Amino acid sequence: MLKITFLGAGSTVFARNVLGDVMCTPALRSCEIALYDIDAQRLKESEQILQTINRNVNESRAVIQSYLGEENRKDALRGATFVVNAVQIGGYDPCTVIDFEIPKKYGLRQTIADTLGIGGIMRALRTIPVMADFARDMEEVCPDAWLLNYSNPMAMLTGYMLRYTNIKTVGLCHSVQCCSECLLRQLGMDDKMEGRKELIAGINHMGWLLEIRDRDGNDLYPEIRRRAKEMNASKIHDDMVRFDYIDKFGYYCTESSEHNAEYNPFYIKSKAPELIDRFNIPLDEYISRCINQIKGWKEMSEKLVTDPDLTHSRTGEYASYIMEAIYTDSPIRIGGNVLNTGHLISDFPEHACVEVPCLVDGAGIHPTRVGSLPPVLAAMNMTNINAQLLTIYAAHTRKREDILRAVMLEPRCAAELTIDEMKSMVDELIEAHGSYMAMYN
Repeated sequence: MLKITFLGAGSTVFARNVLGDVMCTPALRSCEIALYDIDAQRLKESEQILQTINRNVNESRAVIQSYLGEENRKDALRGATFVVNAVQIGGYDPCTVIDFEIPKKYGLRQTIADTLGIGGIMRALRTIPVMADFARDMEEVCPDAWLLNYSNPMAMLTGYMLRYTNIKTVGLCHSVQCCSECLLRQLGMDDKMEGRKELIAGINHMGWLLEIRDRDGNDLYPEIRRRAKEMNASKIHDDMVRFDYIDKFGYYCTESSEHNAEYNPFYIKSKAPELIDRFNIPLDEYISRCINQIKGWKEMSEKLVTDPDLTHSRTGEYASYIMEAIYTDSPIRIGGNVLNTGHLISDFPEHACVEVPCLVDGAGIHPTRVGSLPPVLAAMNMTNINAQLLTIYAAHTRKREDILRAVMLEPRCAAELTIDEMKSMVDELIEAHGSYMAMYN
């Protein structure tokens, strides 16, 4: 029987979407589903919700079992064909709070802090040791499984797994799927969506919409550039940073403005605080989201858990489509995060983690060679990649001096702080994270 293991199954809504999709897919629905988490309550809630969906949409074809705690992780993984990773090590409290509050003391304000910046680096450093443990378990009990990684920081976690373990891994992100649709809708170009052709490539959360054409092959970028500039000049809206990218760099970025505001030194600057209002940048945005989610979760979970009529329709999440393509040898195309082996993007080193179009079929996941990016886009990506690669290396060596070097090469840290300040901040962050980062000496 096909076995699918979900690591971080306490991410209830996401587990519901991915595994609900599996149960809505004829080729996959008669499977074994293993739910793994370290939070007993969240794990129980997820299992109850999924058992209801299994009954209501799948005639109870799937066999669902929960596995609580590290001591049961190997059993959860044993014999798996696919493993979905959605863990968040350290959660909102204490680790996310620490990632925001300590850098704030040093003058570093953040929006999301899960990809790059000091928050993204810290998140990678506390997550990679756990994922290394996952890999060791998988190498023992399911060595041929595909790991579908949804956890952030995507490029650093996926890059580590592909460089330092033997696990077949692909990183998956929502932003590629909705990139051009969101852009066209924002600009009032809905009539251009059907039949459009596009090319997206770069790195996670800083991929680029390199080409976009309508069904007849006409280049849509001239009109996009005109409308985006006009919109930024005429009103305040939620995507001002990305529209400024279009103006300054010529291309639209896959991930949101609140993310991209903190990946470079252009928009959040201590000496130019007026930029926050000018570009409508939501500082501490992830903290606000977490607080609101925590407030609303109890009521939402009670409704989901107790609803005997709960159902599900297949979403656009990549996971079930990848599983189906590999399991049935029915090819599909995705945007995936993979190593730059063979210089898929010729401007980057081979050990960088890149986001490129991939073909998926019974033989696995096959990335597409894109070639060179426009020079300014490649340069932007490299400011991000440099910090990524140094962070991955620091997670491998587990040396504090290597962590400092990664922080020194992170664009906003370097722009705002002295080396002494960065060292002090790193030391304080590591100490505050306690056991989550005790392995770094």
